[in-house]
Amino acid sequence: MKQVSNMANTSNGSLATLLILFTISAAINTVQSQNLIADNISVVEGETATISCRVKNNDDSVIQLLNPNRQTIYFRDVRPLKDARFQLVNFSDNELRVSLSNVSLSDEGRYVCQLYSDPPQEAYANITVLVPPGNPIIESREDIVREGNETEITCTSMGSKPAATIRWMKGDKELQGKSKVEATYDRMFTVTSWLRFTVMREDDGVPVVCIVDHPAVKDFQTQKYLEVQYKPEVTIKVGFPQGLIREGENLELTCQAKGKPQPHQVNWVRVDDDVPSHAVITGSDLYIENLNKSYNGTYRCVASNSVGETYADYILYVRDALTTTPKPTTTTTTTISATTSPPDITQDAAPSTEAAAHDSQAGPEAQRLDHAVIGGVVAVVVFAMLCLLIVLGRYFARHKGTYFTHEAKGADDAADADTAIINAEGGHNNSDEKKEYYI
Repeated sequence: MKQVSNMANTSNGSLATLLILFTISAAINTVQSQNLIADNISVVEGETATISCRVKNNDDSVIQLLNPNRQTIYFRDVRPLKDARFQLVNFSDNELRVSLSNVSLSDEGRYVCQLYSDPPQEAYANITVLVPPGNPIIESREDIVREGNETEITCTSMGSKPAATIRWMKGDKELQGKSKVEATYDRMFTVTSWLRFTVMREDDGVPVVCIVDHPAVKDFQTQKYLEVQYKPEVTIKVGFPQGLIREGENLELTCQAKGKPQPHQVNWVRVDDDVPSHAVITGSDLYIENLNKSYNGTYRCVASNSVGETYADYILYVRDALTTTPKPTTTTTTTISATTSPPDITQDAAPSTEAAAHDSQAGPEAQRLDHAVIGGVVAVVVFAMLCLLIVLGRYFARHKGTYFTHEAKGADDAADADTAIINAEGGHNNSDEKKEYYI
């Protein structure tokens, strides 16, 4: 009997165990066959949020939506909660979709989707309300910065949720700043960022941009243009002459100075000496006439403004003036062709041409020298012609005269022509009297 009783007890325990396992298995199958799904939502303050409770393989179980305070918003398609901002968007066996308009921070929290199944199921939809920041405020420690000094620029973003992120750009280059986040009593955040850097003259007029990154806004930024003061930049420009400088020429230099603010004073000085007394300084121009080697040296242009002064130097080196020595001209007084030979003129002109090609600095001096050589040759030719004319005149004057003879002596006393001829021809006896005299 005792053994039969033990067997009965063992059988009852096994049946109870099987029944429990079957019940658990059925419940698990029911839960797996009816999945309740809800999604988290992020919405900007003032906009509309949509809450969706979805069921897979619903067996006609009831769906309802509860607020964070566990108050029923919708039971099936009925709204027990008296808040007109909640509106039914869709109701079916598989979905309950509700919209919430004009969302505020007080609406933030966890909403519950409930399915009256066996056992009941719940799914949660967290609503996060985003509050965009106000307009960022950018400020600088000083409005005008001098070159080489450090400046500090501050950008502040207030009243955002969550906290914003601030980035910096200078021109097309990103810079790193330091930020500080402060939480306010109304769950808002204020972010302040500082940017420090050394200013160069190239930064003048460059925008510094404060960029605010936040999930509720895009491309939210403000900027400030840098105003930089810097010393003058000085350059010296040569007006004339171009190239090598020689004695007797003129020199003109112009000092060009640019700065911020503009230079208020520009001076010319000569390093380690005085500027020539006859030099003319007009504003930023320096003019020196009739250069010579005593003017060699360094000439300095000094420009200054409220930031400081800078200078530029010009080294003057004067060379010897160009000279052209003509070849000697050979002349004779016997023939004109020997004194006016074209090859001699060509030979005289050749050095002048070579000198002009050797150095373009000769200019008017070389031309005057060529004219003097040609004038000298012409004067020699004229002088030779005059001498030749004088010699020829004396020669012809000495060879001009009259011949006196006694061949016709007695003809003047003859009575007629025949007698005169006879007397003239027959007078050979008087040969001693027929001598000719050359004067």
